[in-house]
Amino acid sequence: MKKHIYILATGGTIAGKAASEAATTGYEAGAIGIADLLAAVPELRQYADVEGEQIASIDSKDMTSAIWLRLAARCKELLAREDVDGVVITHGTDTMEETAYFLHLTVHSAKPIVLTGAMRPATALSADGPMNLLQAVRVAATDEAVGQGVLIVLDGTIESARDAVKMHTTALDTFQSPEVGALGSVHDGEPVFYRSPLRRHTTRSAFSVEGVTELPRAAILYAHADDDGLLVEAAVQAGCRGIVYAGMGNGSIPARAEAALARAAAEGVVVVRSTRSAAGRVTRAEASYEANGFIASDTLNPAKARVLLQLTLLQTDDTAAIRKMFKIY
Repeated sequence: MKKHIYILATGGTIAGKAASEAATTGYEAGAIGIADLLAAVPELRQYADVEGEQIASIDSKDMTSAIWLRLAARCKELLAREDVDGVVITHGTDTMEETAYFLHLTVHSAKPIVLTGAMRPATALSADGPMNLLQAVRVAATDEAVGQGVLIVLDGTIESARDAVKMHTTALDTFQSPEVGALGSVHDGEPVFYRSPLRRHTTRSAFSVEGVTELPRAAILYAHADDDGLLVEAAVQAGCRGIVYAGMGNGSIPARAEAALARAAAEGVVVVRSTRSAAGRVTRAEASYEANGFIASDTLNPAKARVLLQLTLLQTDDTAAIRKMFKIY
């Protein structure tokens, strides 16, 4: 008996329309609806019973927390149904890793949730969306995907939502997990898993967005030479409850920026040290960082550290409690 996979469409390049078949940039994202996406891949029905609905029709650079909350609620509703075995979400690649990690932490179901998209619009001669969608449905329909948390499937790789990062501006294999590697791959349409994520997620997550209408404001600031901390002060004045600082190397912070962050932390703003480097774990470093209460992001990049920070701030402002959460999620 075939699995029943429900597809939620949010727009993105996979639903993009360009002026010519040769164009792979400068297209209108989210121009094609879910019905046309499904019609373009009739092979889907060989492997699963599929149906879908349109949640949004946006370029994912315009993704919002309001849409995240709608997605989380809809996934919860769908996966609670006995007749739904998994969910596939079509999504633009620019913010896919953030949406995936948000759902990884807030949807309490062992059933698969798989995000997929494309690097080339649907109108391109070499469009990658149809194959990516087919592979995502096949992954969502396999028993091995159960309990793996939220997944990202593009270009034949299966990545964990926690670890996947968009590594290239235009390459088809843009999503990689630079620190820990992929969970598996799809060869000739057959999904194969080689490992499972150990950090807490989905059914073991303590985070809930039930009844939440807005996430706490948190900013990401990027380290650079001559950083004088002015933007830290601006973030505090804007009402940010948290700041993720994308530091240099192992989360290093220029002296003037550190002083501004220390003042912010003293006023109750939670500060997380991440890195602008492409890979690597951010760990305890200078004694002053610990004395000021800054939290190391571990292997989470700045965008994902912000997601986790926002969810922790729904529960607490206690730095020690939030530091613990960054060690287990």
